[in-house]
Amino acid sequence: MKETKKEGQFHIAKLEQWLMLGTCILMMMAVAINRDGKLFGHRIGQQQNVAAAVPVEISGDIRMSGDTIVVNTTYLGKDIQGYNGPIPLEVYIYNDKVVYVKALDNIETPHFFARAYEGLKDKWTGMPVSKASELEVDGVSGATFSSNAIIKNVQLALNHMQASTVSKTGSELSTHIKPKFIIGLIVVLMAAILPLFIKNKWYVIIQMLLNIGVLGIWCGTFVSYTSMVTFLSGGFHWAYLILIIMIIVAFIYPLFGKKQYYCTNICPFGSLQQLMGYCSKKKIKMNVKLIKGLEWFRQILWAVLMLCLWLGVFFEWMDYELFTAFLFQTASPVIIACAIVIALLSIFISRPYCRFICPTGTLIKTSELSK
Repeated sequence: MKETKKEGQFHIAKLEQWLMLGTCILMMMAVAINRDGKLFGHRIGQQQNVAAAVPVEISGDIRMSGDTIVVNTTYLGKDIQGYNGPIPLEVYIYNDKVVYVKALDNIETPHFFARAYEGLKDKWTGMPVSKASELEVDGVSGATFSSNAIIKNVQLALNHMQASTVSKTGSELSTHIKPKFIIGLIVVLMAAILPLFIKNKWYVIIQMLLNIGVLGIWCGTFVSYTSMVTFLSGGFHWAYLILIIMIIVAFIYPLFGKKQYYCTNICPFGSLQQLMGYCSKKKIKMNVKLIKGLEWFRQILWAVLMLCLWLGVFFEWMDYELFTAFLFQTASPVIIACAIVIALLSIFISRPYCRFICPTGTLIKTSELSK
């Protein structure tokens, strides 16, 4: 009788866990629709067979506007830097020829960027995509950084367009099979599997260093609100494979008893805090009331930020989670400074950001039905 009762409680707990996970997924899907008006690459709230001029999404980076293909390099070219940061573009292609290169919002110095853009935007106009992708273009004198970034973004867009139209099964994957992608994939798979079987302290330290150096600094990939909403909005793309594995570990592993597995074994910022904690055995003793108060603060902060997302205001907070400090070339100096402070604080307080602030960590804990 007791065994039957225990089994019943176990099944109820599992059902509650599944329901909570489903609720969290629906919450994030609502945020993606609220922010971008689309889900998995499909427009929401628009009729499918409307006027030809209405853009139709093909993937997260390519859409159709009438008969014109538009390639957006916002995500593709996030690692291509101008003088102050990324320079995203849209490249318009009609009848297999480049017809227009459009500059999107950036933080370059307007005078220098205008000089580079005006000098380069027509270089590819009228050329077949295959020829334009191989064209060697000189930068504009006096605006070298902006020029180089524009040229690289155009070439990237054209190469991506060719790969996407030749074969959806193989070409897209081949465009991302680069050393950084392969090594990042190996590291995330190691982190997802090996800690299940290996408990050696030295291995743990090596894995955390790989998480920080490869996944964080080199690949710039981590589970955050921005990354999750971008994935849900744009749909599957081979470039998201490392992120997808992270999301699976974060939200699916807990269903099999591995709560907080992502935060402990994969998250680059969690790994950084854990490593910093190894630097000193002396820790600041925090009384129970203070800890409880900080935990309540984390819950209230998360609730307020989620409310902002549902109301469609202040989406920008997602870009200020401290994970973005790993994107140090484009991250806000304030975010980098805060990340450094938290890392130093981790020497004396165990994982302070994870325990008392992290909105993404709170979402993961909520999906786990953690108390």
